[in-house]
Amino acid sequence: MIKEPFMSILFPSYMPMSAIRFMLCLSFLLLGGCTNYIPRDNLHPLLTGNTAENSVKVVTIPLPVIASSPNEGITSGVLTAFLAHNKRDEITTMLAPQVTYNDNFGVTTSLYGAFYPTPERNIEINLSQSGRVNHDYELRVRDTSLLSNKLELNGFFFKLSDGSSRFFGFNAKSPQQMETNYANDEYGYNISAGYQVGKHFQLSVGDRFRDVTIRPGAFARIPDIKNKFSSATVPGIDGFTTHALRVSLSYSTLDNRDTPTYGGYTRISFEPTMKVLGGAGDYRHYEVEAKGFIPLDNARYISVFRVMYNQTLGDDVPFLEQSILGGESSLRGFGRNRFIDNSFFLCNLEERIRLFRWEVFGVTADWELTPFIDMGTVMESLNKVNGSNFEFNPGIGFRAIVRPNIVGRVDLGIGKDGPAVFVGLGYPF
Repeated sequence: MIKEPFMSILFPSYMPMSAIRFMLCLSFLLLGGCTNYIPRDNLHPLLTGNTAENSVKVVTIPLPVIASSPNEGITSGVLTAFLAHNKRDEITTMLAPQVTYNDNFGVTTSLYGAFYPTPERNIEINLSQSGRVNHDYELRVRDTSLLSNKLELNGFFFKLSDGSSRFFGFNAKSPQQMETNYANDEYGYNISAGYQVGKHFQLSVGDRFRDVTIRPGAFARIPDIKNKFSSATVPGIDGFTTHALRVSLSYSTLDNRDTPTYGGYTRISFEPTMKVLGGAGDYRHYEVEAKGFIPLDNARYISVFRVMYNQTLGDDVPFLEQSILGGESSLRGFGRNRFIDNSFFLCNLEERIRLFRWEVFGVTADWELTPFIDMGTVMESLNKVNGSNFEFNPGIGFRAIVRPNIVGRVDLGIGKDGPAVFVGLGYPF
């Protein structure tokens, strides 16, 4: 599911002047914001962070929500962002209630919250309910305060239904004419514990559970997945359960986890799913990832790259458990889950250019322009990769960064199916 951030903005590629008009409207809306100082005793400690101040600065900013993506279509509405600060003027809490409308899902009410009570702990929640099909309830927690900051605990718990999901068939040549719609109604968790080994290495073990039911989607004009495909050709089309263990080894020299400006990161992961643990089958995921950040001119320009390879081995692997490309964090010229097969290879390149710093109601944000290109393909195995199957997605991104932990983004990618616009929180990689 795509979450609309407090910086959700749509820049239509076919009408550049509309982006200018939108920015003007946004500027007028910002005038409706305000800054208040609330007695600390009137707020829960989770909202105030580790501060000794008697009052807490809370910035209130009303914003429009205008977003579009290949799968969901156009969504519009309003939200109000509440930003609480600590004594170092860092954001310790962001709450963003919103109401939006989409022709396919009706009215959606949502509440997004991010809490940073200490630098070692953070909590995120997302509560969203639509009038038709869609809902999304998520909780993320992270704690690195244990064992002298050597132990990192992560937990992700969710219950969601996405009526905009698409399936086009398998392999890199799956045609757009085979597009089908469905709703993946699922719940589960993903937990892990990582231990710091030396200065840069981390060894992590995890457990992932996922129960998926395939229901009719929200798009009547698009054929239902079960009208074009069957369980004999698409494993998991009637629903499935996954229960997998995971072990990974990573190496990092990044200067910041959420908003890095320099350094490198590599990770190797192995994740087996087993019937004996309640999974739908016996299959295995292998993944290798490497990314780097090269700053210039005091990090005004940051060249960023990522290379990934993922392989899934086993029989009758559910289609949503195979190697998948497409969406806001992989091939940004396509909708989510556009390409599916046993393996994928992915390369992302982007140049993050800081245009200016702008302070609004005491909140300082870096505004970035980010040209990028995404290249990738799915295939049966790495030795069967075919250069002609690669997708090349050029694009442009617009980012607002409130350091050290908040990023709002808009990415416009161009693929063979047409343009794709994504909005979200956090960097795509």
